[in-house]
Order: sequence, then C-alpha cells, then structure tokens
Amino acid sequence: MFGRPDHTYNDIREKSLMQWLDEMEQHPDIAVHGGVKLAREYVDHLKTEIARLESENALKAEYLKKIKEKK
Repeated sequence: MFGRPDHTYNDIREKSLMQWLDEMEQHPDIAVHGGVKLAREYVDHLKTEIARLESENALKAEYLKKIKEKK
C-alpha cells in the first residue's frame, strides 16, 4: 500500500514540457528560440535544488529521530 511513490503525473508534465521546448526550438523568432536553452538549464537547476533539499530533509529527519530516541 505504501510502496514506491507514484510519479506518473510529474513524469507526464515533464515530458510535456520537454516536447513543448522541442517545438519552441523550431520557432522562427530568435528570442523564443534562444530562451529554450535558458529554460532547460533552469529546469535542470530546479531538479538539482529539489534533490539537495530532499537530501537535507532526510538528514534532518534522521537527526531528529536520533534526538527523540535519546530522550
């Protein structure tokens, strides 16, 4: 029941975004075309930041669990 979390919705959203960015790469306007690279870099940055925060959260949870066990 509480196995792996279901990431289906987020996977579909990400694929949709990447498909849209692929389409925008073909856009004749240079501002749109050039913004695609920036958007991809920003998405990668956000993924990295999310991973860092999840790691930090897990570390804090582990620390609090140890503190609670000591009491």
